[in-house]
Amino acid sequence: MSMTLSALVADFKASLSDAAAQFRAPADGDFKRLLGVALLDMQAKRPITKLGQVTLFPLQARYAVQEADFAALKVHQWADPASTPRPWEPNYPGAVPRVAAQWGGASWWLEFSPAPTPRQLQVWGSEFRFWYFATHALGDGAGETTVNPSDRGLLLLRAQAEAMREMAMRNVVKPQAMRDGYTGLPRNGTPAALFETLLAEFKGAR
Repeated sequence: MSMTLSALVADFKASLSDAAAQFRAPADGDFKRLLGVALLDMQAKRPITKLGQVTLFPLQARYAVQEADFAALKVHQWADPASTPRPWEPNYPGAVPRVAAQWGGASWWLEFSPAPTPRQLQVWGSEFRFWYFATHALGDGAGETTVNPSDRGLLLLRAQAEAMREMAMRNVVKPQAMRDGYTGLPRNGTPAALFETLLAEFKGAR
């Protein structure tokens, strides 16, 4: 099955059956938005781990993260215990600084506490490599969609749940016939009930 955004939108609309008519934004804007909300939960459900890097400087504590898809810091690979001098050796670099990711309002930063010392850079190097959790993406270009094809139904299931949540908030009470994208089982009920059922199914999926 195709993982392009256009293909996902088409199958998402089809899965909503008559309920799809409640979403009328031009150019399938509502369906793309709902898939985007689902994508945020996929980030927690099926995280992507990537490798990033920054160049460190002596006594500089704050560094801009260059990776545009950065979502959270996982772990770093800077201080290798196997090659680190022992505390009793003359070139011992001291304790490894604590590293935290901070959102600056427009971009992410890595904050070292305390700042790296010249000796630490001499022992461990100035290239700070780290693993991070990346954001998911959807697109129509080759390789632009980052969700695994095996999780296609899970993405659609979460988008269906979000659609039901919005319909419930609009006070839509007419029962809607649904077929969820994860199991293919028919679902019937009010939007509020369907939201709870579909969201519970999404959270319970492994």
